[in-house]
Amino acid sequence: MSLKSDFTPPGPGDFNLPPIGADKTFGFMGETMYLGVTKPMLQLVLAAAIVFVFFYVASRRRAMVPGRLQFVGEEAYSFVRNSMGRDIIGSQDFMRFVPYLFALFFFILLNNVFATIPFIQFPTLSRSGMVYGLALLSWVIYNAVGIKKHGFVGYLKLQSVPAGISGPILGLLVPLEFLSNIVVRPVTLALRLFANMLAGHLLLILFALGGQYLIFEMSLAYAPVGILAWVLFVLIAFLELLVQFLQAYVFVLLNAMYISGAVADEH
Repeated sequence: MSLKSDFTPPGPGDFNLPPIGADKTFGFMGETMYLGVTKPMLQLVLAAAIVFVFFYVASRRRAMVPGRLQFVGEEAYSFVRNSMGRDIIGSQDFMRFVPYLFALFFFILLNNVFATIPFIQFPTLSRSGMVYGLALLSWVIYNAVGIKKHGFVGYLKLQSVPAGISGPILGLLVPLEFLSNIVVRPVTLALRLFANMLAGHLLLILFALGGQYLIFEMSLAYAPVGILAWVLFVLIAFLELLVQFLQAYVFVLLNAMYISGAVADEH
C-alpha cells in the first residue's frame, strides 16, 4: 500500500494573514511581509468595542436591584477588583489601578476567545507584535508608578538591591535583579501569552486538517484515525477555552504583582 505524502502540516506561516482588500507585500529576512489592515487588527478594534459597549450598557442604569446584565457586569468587575486588584496590590493603592486591570483582562480574554468563535477562529494575540505592545504598556505603567513614588534612583535600588543582603554577593545579585525586574519582565510576560495562543491554535489546526486528510485523501483504512483526530480536535478546543481564560488571568495577575512591587516600600 502506497502512502500519499502531499499533506502540508500547519506552521507559523499560517498566522501571517494577508491584508484585507490589499495585496502589497515586501520581503524581509526571507519572510513575506504584508502592508495594510489585517484580520487581527480588526479583531483588536472589535474586542475593544465589544468590551466598552457591553460594560457601558451593563452599568448604565445601576439599579439597586440589578437586572441580569447589570449583575453579570458587577460580578465581572468584582472579580477583577478583588482577586487581582485588592488582594495583590493592597487595599491602600489598588483602586487607581482597577480600571486598567479590568479593561486589560477582558480585552485579552475576548481576543483569546476569538480563536473558538465560529467565522472568526483566530487568536488575535497569537501575533507576537500585538502581545509585545501590551507588555510594553504594562512595563511603562508599573515602572512609572514606581519612579513616581520612590524617585528614579530609589526605584532602581528597590528593584535591584535585595533587602537584608550586603557584602560582595551584591556584585552578583544586583545585575541579576536588574535584568530580571527591569529588562526581562516584559519579554517573559509577552512570550507566555503569545506562545500559548500560538501553540494551542496550531494544535487545533493540525488535528482538524490532519483528520480531514486522513478521512478524505487517504485510504479507507485510515478513516478511524482521522475520526479520532477530529475527536481530539473537539476535546482540545474545550481545553483551549480554559487556557484562554487562564492566560488572560495570569497576564493581568502578573501586572498586578509588578505594580504591587513597584509601590511597595521594600523589595
